[in-house]
Amino acid sequence: MSIESVKAYFSSVHAPVSIKEFPVSSATVELAAQAAGTEPCRIAKTLSFYSADKTSALLVVTAGDQKIDNKKFKETFGFKARMLTKEDVEPMTGHAPGGVCPFANPEGTAVYLDISMKRFETVFPAAGSDNSAVEFTCEELEKYSQAKEWVDVCRVIEA
Repeated sequence: MSIESVKAYFSSVHAPVSIKEFPVSSATVELAAQAAGTEPCRIAKTLSFYSADKTSALLVVTAGDQKIDNKKFKETFGFKARMLTKEDVEPMTGHAPGGVCPFANPEGTAVYLDISMKRFETVFPAAGSDNSAVEFTCEELEKYSQAKEWVDVCRVIEA
């Protein structure tokens, strides 16, 4: 059902995009990279957190090779990072675990994009199911996710 809401959303905003639906799971970064034929770092993973008042979700989209830095998160948002429980993911994001994406979310869902993705020409966020993705430039991702802003909330990963 959730992929249908993403398709309807893209249609309503006239997004020139083709959702890739895979015959295999793309529910994790590694599986998504294999399905999309790209590197794991180019998977735009959407992490779901409780908002400050815990009444809505706050989504942070990061590069697939990144992890949230709790100190940076608190400095940026003003509260401690608490990921949604499995039971709250679908009601609060509109998408089941494995398909959470920054599109077609419930009213009040805040989307932020981490700067870790800016090193890539294109990235692959999920499209509402555990076997789908779209390929967007960072500018397209910003536009169609209706992101509030770019943030820096990930750990520096040494190469």
